[in-house]
Amino acid sequence: MYEYAIAWDWLTFAVRWLHVITAIAWIGSSFYFVALDLGLKKHPALPPGAYGEEWQVHGGGFYHIQKYLVAPANMPNHLVWFKWESYVTWMSGFGMLCLVYYAGADLYMIDPAVLDVSKPVAIAISLASIAGGWIMYDLICKSPFGNDNTRLMVALYFILVAVAWGYTHLFTGRAAFLHLGAFTATIMSANVFFIIIPNQKIVVADLIAGRKPDPKYGRIAKQRSTHNNYLTLPVLFLMLSNHYPLAFGTQFNWIIASLVFLMGVTIRHWFNTRHADAGKPTWTWIVTVILFIAIMWLSTVPKILTGEPVTKLSAIQQPFVEAQAFPKVRDTIMGRCSMCHAKEPSWEGIIAPPKGVVFETDRDIAAHAREIYLQAGRSHAMPPANASHITDEERRLLVSWYENAVNGEKTQ
Repeated sequence: MYEYAIAWDWLTFAVRWLHVITAIAWIGSSFYFVALDLGLKKHPALPPGAYGEEWQVHGGGFYHIQKYLVAPANMPNHLVWFKWESYVTWMSGFGMLCLVYYAGADLYMIDPAVLDVSKPVAIAISLASIAGGWIMYDLICKSPFGNDNTRLMVALYFILVAVAWGYTHLFTGRAAFLHLGAFTATIMSANVFFIIIPNQKIVVADLIAGRKPDPKYGRIAKQRSTHNNYLTLPVLFLMLSNHYPLAFGTQFNWIIASLVFLMGVTIRHWFNTRHADAGKPTWTWIVTVILFIAIMWLSTVPKILTGEPVTKLSAIQQPFVEAQAFPKVRDTIMGRCSMCHAKEPSWEGIIAPPKGVVFETDRDIAAHAREIYLQAGRSHAMPPANASHITDEERRLLVSWYENAVNGEKTQ
């Protein structure tokens, strides 16, 4: 049974790797086309229907690119669609959500001090919020309110702020940030799947049938593409935040997330302006730095959001505490790991427990038994560089403790 933990860890690694690969492909193509679109030049010699063109050099060759707002007079024989990067990014991301947060809901999603619910209820809330977020966003965009792009963007920002606050009152801080990222990423990928690609297919079908395509489909797709452009960087921050408890594990974590969305806007505005040859808005970097300093300050005041200590053990955790070797395991963890993994770490240079993992109670150790087994028993990932000088005998103790507890045996 204990080999299941290793197989599961490799499975999450494989899905995470796929997620990163496809995300790089999606973000790369998205940023490229935004930069290309903003850098297009107009001149009288363009072919009929062409909006603009650009010459680029890369990899030792020259590229001549022309854009048609609706479509060229004749359909090309070969047409490349950019869609699977988005689809697989979302699917692999949802896979990670299932493997890490749904399968480990008791540890990573549910905080009884925030909202004491069962595992199925927490998963149902997660799924409903992510799906409901897309439906709400899509209805707003399609309503008359969505005709004004500036008004729409401001409204969507305040909706994201409300969602950030809401998630921090439903889940752990780590899960709240991850869900806010999933909420936003779902909107982005759904924009591609339900709006951008279908609209482009309508245009292609009209051309094949000899009809003149309606320009409105391009305008709608452009609006959603712009939203995706400004949401990309905040989503990346939120997806990486689970490594930084100072971002997700503090009282004002929802405000931190809200400011991150503003940072995404200022950074993308600088790049978009530069690509359009519309100046050098240096002020955006000043604002970005100020926002980041504000985030750093918010992460330190006035307290860490830990909630009341939870002493109740789940049925899964109970065998690890009841094992005969647990007192020795506890002494090993406290002696080799607690200087960093404490609410107030004593190791110089560490001001918050790595990834928010704390080993101060029996429940803390039992809740993270699998991670201890994999990172300090079966591998030497922890402690980093063996800074606390854990011995091979102690590592064998951790391995036998976990494996025997999983097998329902008493350790000797």
